[in-house]
Amino acid sequence: MSRGNYFGPADSVNSTASVRARRDTLDRVFAAGFPYSRKLEGHKSCVNTLTFSSGDGRWLASAGDDLHVQLWDFHQEDIHSPSCSFFGPRANVMVVAFSASNRYILSGGADSIVCKYDMSLAAIDAGNPRNYCDQYRQHSDMVRGIAPHPYQDEVFLSASDDGRILLHDGRAKNRLTRAQSTLQNNTEFTDVRSHPLVEHLFATSDSHGKVCLRDSRMAFGPLVNRTREGIVRIYNTKLSKKGSSYLSNPESSSITFDRQGTRLGVTMLHFKPTIYSVSDPHPIAICSGRYRPDGSPVPPGERSYSNSCTMKHGSFGGPGLATDEYFSAGSDDFRGYVWKLPDTAEMIERRQMIIADDWEADDSLSDIGFSEGQRAPRYVPVDLSRPAFQLNGHKSIVNSTLIHPSFLHILTSGVERHIILHATTESSPCALNMVRTDTNVRNVPDATPEDHERFIRALRGSHPMLNEEGEESGDEFDTIPLFDQILRHEADSDVFALRQWKRDPNSDSNSDSDSDSDTDDVQISEY
Repeated sequence: MSRGNYFGPADSVNSTASVRARRDTLDRVFAAGFPYSRKLEGHKSCVNTLTFSSGDGRWLASAGDDLHVQLWDFHQEDIHSPSCSFFGPRANVMVVAFSASNRYILSGGADSIVCKYDMSLAAIDAGNPRNYCDQYRQHSDMVRGIAPHPYQDEVFLSASDDGRILLHDGRAKNRLTRAQSTLQNNTEFTDVRSHPLVEHLFATSDSHGKVCLRDSRMAFGPLVNRTREGIVRIYNTKLSKKGSSYLSNPESSSITFDRQGTRLGVTMLHFKPTIYSVSDPHPIAICSGRYRPDGSPVPPGERSYSNSCTMKHGSFGGPGLATDEYFSAGSDDFRGYVWKLPDTAEMIERRQMIIADDWEADDSLSDIGFSEGQRAPRYVPVDLSRPAFQLNGHKSIVNSTLIHPSFLHILTSGVERHIILHATTESSPCALNMVRTDTNVRNVPDATPEDHERFIRALRGSHPMLNEEGEESGDEFDTIPLFDQILRHEADSDVFALRQWKRDPNSDSNSDSDSDSDTDDVQISEY
């Protein structure tokens, strides 16, 4: 079998010429898009989260509303179905993660429980994996993020809507008290990610839009030893709009590092994916879809990238390269998007900085900037307005996109019960006889009375649609119309109308910026 879709591990690349050749090859392949695909079927409801095991990405873990964690083996010659199913969650699963050496799979979701599955034991008895599930029940609300330690299998962080980050350490036994392993926030945490190389650094996001880089040595342990909740850098996430008398603080719903830990991708509700250099508090790029991949503008009224209805998860990637040069994210327009990222130094150089007094009069191409306060400078990052390509094949919202670390594959999932495996050719080392993806995008039809009733039932939290036997149907003919109705209500919402931010008048700070932004940045460029 041809292995033309395998780029090999990045550490096998030694010479500058080889690096350049691989980069040029990857750019040519990505420029052609991923026109082939197949459905991976094993779930019975929405698929909310995807993650690959570390290393060459042999294992894919997926989870969602059907309360199962599915494990897929990408070392198969023709992957079709899961190799193993894990049981244990009692409500919708929102996040899955592999531990440092891939020994454990961790999951969390709406039941506030973190489940830990031992891969080494499950491999012995794949038919009964539920026996190998440990549960952590310290949270009191939905678990939104899990961040395994980059080197220690027994250590991980979990983030929850209860406003807490918890440090779990299986090696510590009873040496850590609950207070010493808890970081408390004044609002819901929406995600947490460990730095991929520096073991004491981690990033957090919350429902107020705040994104921070933190140091675990300052965030946990005895209270007398903690400093500034572990914060070493706060990233500028507030938006300023010309003509508006206030700022907006969009919810930062998920975050992710690139593999070297030099860039941070943030998905923001009602706004575009935003890219930061980890060592710079101000954004360096936003990923939009004002232009099509061929360079033509998206006509007025035609749907393009948007994120207003569900929690999205993006990913960095660059198969076979030492760095991640692409970023992908799902969209409410039923597509996945992939953008080519310029060099970080280039994006910083192209970013505009405009003092507050000149903001309204400035004729820059964008009327949106990032600002830490009304009188603070506006930063206008590079607008990556032309995606490298789009990923098609879905009939509803795409929540997660994931670039494989070795194979030329991208995975997408969302409201539908299947995962779509996208490819550059008809066959690859792990999938044969794929077909060309239908590029037609389904239009959201006009609402019916049944759609309105379904929407009201969902708002009230009543029981989902039932089949003739009185059991939950899990039928996409029920789920997709429900999200169509959500799109009718929420699509293209104005973040400035929904998320107004003004400085707290009770703050003692003389700064017009968020009171926490006084935190001194530490120098981390050496990492």
